[in-house]
Amino acid sequence: MLTIYSDDHHLHHGRCELMDGQLMPCFEMPSRADHVLQRVKARELGPVQAPLDFGLAPLQRIHSRDYLDFFKGAWQRWTEYDQDGDLLPYTWPARTLRRVMPTSLHGQLGYYSFDGGAPITAGTWQAAYSAAQVALTAQAAIAQGAHSAFALCRPPGHHAASDLMGGYCYLNNAAIAAQAFLDQGCKKIAILDVDYHHGNGTQSIFYARSDVLFTSIHGHPEAEFPFFLGYADEHGEGEGAGFNFNYPLPAGSGWQAWSAALEQACAEIERYAADIIVVSLGVDTFKDDLSRSSSSTARTT
Repeated sequence: MLTIYSDDHHLHHGRCELMDGQLMPCFEMPSRADHVLQRVKARELGPVQAPLDFGLAPLQRIHSRDYLDFFKGAWQRWTEYDQDGDLLPYTWPARTLRRVMPTSLHGQLGYYSFDGGAPITAGTWQAAYSAAQVALTAQAAIAQGAHSAFALCRPPGHHAASDLMGGYCYLNNAAIAAQAFLDQGCKKIAILDVDYHHGNGTQSIFYARSDVLFTSIHGHPEAEFPFFLGYADEHGEGEGAGFNFNYPLPAGSGWQAWSAALEQACAEIERYAADIIVVSLGVDTFKDDLSRSSSSTARTT
């Protein structure tokens, strides 16, 4: 199997995130992707290739231009404040507040964020841009006849919506790849998200569309990030009604419950008769992964 990987992910190494009421060292760090790459090579899974550069156009098919412009220029604006720490939001347009666009950098960051877990550093834009190119290069390989390809993307992407960052995610790599398949002639794409946390960004992007089926197996959002999306009664809206399937599992669920949910998701994908399946491969369901909740605490990934 072909693996696509970019060293540019090392450019993004946030110092801190807002978690459990305090600023903490970022859990999502370069060593996580490095470890995956090491295992790919050690297991001799196949060749590892650097990404091609498909430019901004495929990203603009998923993310708003205003959001991309803000994200690309945010760090430079931050340096004008004579600051050297990570750029993190501290206020958001929550209930009772208007969703207006302030002129302030901090106000705009709050507008384009949904949590304090996606720090912007000097290299975050380039790392996220390259991760999207990794996904697009894997997509191109499939389009050209490869049976499968592994896009080793960091930063991750499934929490990022069309104009929102959060949960360590900035650009939605899976959504960008899915849209590229559609733009090149595919009619129906299925996305299977197996990360421990719900892919709220991916769901929101395709929620009103029927050309992408979204299925997600995840910890129940009653107790797990992102808390406010990922419930079983979310089935899509408008043209997308009936094309969104969530399988939230309670804490402590084992292989029997998880595999049963996977069978249900696969049955929906088979009924949908997708041309291509895109898998959002979060592996934090592993029993020793620290991003999973322990009693009442939770981390995002």
